[in-house]
Amino acid sequence: MITIIADTTSGIPPQVAEQMGIPYLPQIIVFGDQTYRDDYEMDAKTLIQRMRESTILPKSTAPPPALYHPIFEKYASAGNTAIVLVPSADLSGTFRSAQVAVGDFPGCDIRVIDTRSVGSALSAIVFEAHKWAQEGLDADTIVARVKQMIERQKIYFVVDTLESLYKGGRIGGAKMLMGSLLQMKPILQLIDGRTEPFENQRTKRKAVARMVELVSYDCPHNDNSFVAIMHGDAEAEAIELAENLKSVLGVTMVKIYDLSPVVLVHSGPGVIAVSYFVEGAS
Repeated sequence: MITIIADTTSGIPPQVAEQMGIPYLPQIIVFGDQTYRDDYEMDAKTLIQRMRESTILPKSTAPPPALYHPIFEKYASAGNTAIVLVPSADLSGTFRSAQVAVGDFPGCDIRVIDTRSVGSALSAIVFEAHKWAQEGLDADTIVARVKQMIERQKIYFVVDTLESLYKGGRIGGAKMLMGSLLQMKPILQLIDGRTEPFENQRTKRKAVARMVELVSYDCPHNDNSFVAIMHGDAEAEAIELAENLKSVLGVTMVKIYDLSPVVLVHSGPGVIAVSYFVEGAS
């Protein structure tokens, strides 16, 4: 038996992961001298409210290796295979934490995959891997298919402010200063697991409209693109973006995800993003 293991950076609601039988780990939110799991102790709405009311910006930390132990004990110690799909190692310490935990289970078949991803793109990878496991594919085939999806993913996003990304070490001071001085709304992208600038727009509305153009350029016009929207306290904008993408791409579904608290720690409220998968090489 093969088990796919995920965590909250995927944006999959914890209850959905539980219903599907996907073992699921939290990230840890640090607010002052208090810590919270972001699966059931701190939700996105509560975090956003606290971020807007507090002068202290929260921090985050990866799940400690000890949180993996009972999961590995249950699913890998009996001779089964566990595939752990973690967010980009450039954005999170989760990859390292999982690797440390694997070291406590010598002889077990536990494979930790850095997906170079986060949010709805990561959720699509998790769901597909889980489906393949349920269909009886072997571990090598699942890992190979996961790596193919990793190569095909694209993520664009717009934030209300660069402050959280800067203070969390996700962008440099020069980019932070330039964006603030020009009062721009930058479109950012995830390139090989790293946050990089793409281009600037004068308003957030123009930036979101430009994202529609970017997606329509190379996103497959079918449901196999797994196109999805992510947002943090920007539901109306997310719904409008989803409708625009359905019209432009001719697809029947564009999923909308609430970004997980740990992602919001670094993006800040008001973020809106789109993810999809381009066609693979023939």
